[in-house]
Amino acid sequence: MSKPIPSTATPAKPFEPEFIAGLKSIFEEKIVFNQVLGLTITGLGHDSAVGRIVMKPELVGHYGHNRIHGGVISAGLDAMGGLAVMAAIGARHMDESPEQRLHRFGKLGTIDLRIDYLRPGIGTHFELRATVLRLGSRVASTRMEFLGPDGTLMSTGAGAYIVS
Repeated sequence: MSKPIPSTATPAKPFEPEFIAGLKSIFEEKIVFNQVLGLTITGLGHDSAVGRIVMKPELVGHYGHNRIHGGVISAGLDAMGGLAVMAAIGARHMDESPEQRLHRFGKLGTIDLRIDYLRPGIGTHFELRATVLRLGSRVASTRMEFLGPDGTLMSTGAGAYIVS
C-alpha cells in the first residue's frame, strides 16, 4: 500500500499494521463484489481512502469505445465511501484494540448515493478517492472522486452511510 492520505482529523497515533491488514482483508477478500470489480486499497488515512481498479473486459460498458460501465464507477465509489467511513470509525476508537475496532462495521450501510459522470471512463486503470466530510453518531457523509490514468477527474460522488 502507498503512504496514508493526509487527514484533517488525524488522531495522535497512526493505524496499527494489524488494523490496516484487517481492513484490507474485509474490503478486498470478504466483500466479494470488490473482487469482481478488481477494487484494491492503495492508501488509507484517518478519514480517507484511495483505491484502484484495473480495466478488464468484464468491466466494459460500451464495447465500441472500451469504456468502463457506469455501474462499476458507481459501485466503486460507493465502496470507497464506505471504506473511508470504516477508517474514520477506526480512528475515532483508537483506545480500543485493532480487533475490537474491526468489529464496529457490522451496521455500516449506504443510505444515499449520488454519482455525477463528467467524462467517459476510458483508460487502463482508475484511481478512486474518498474522504469523510462528517462522522456523526448515526450517519456519515462522504465525497468521492473517480480519476483516469493521467489524473483526469471522470466522475464525482457523494454518499451518506448509516453507522449505528
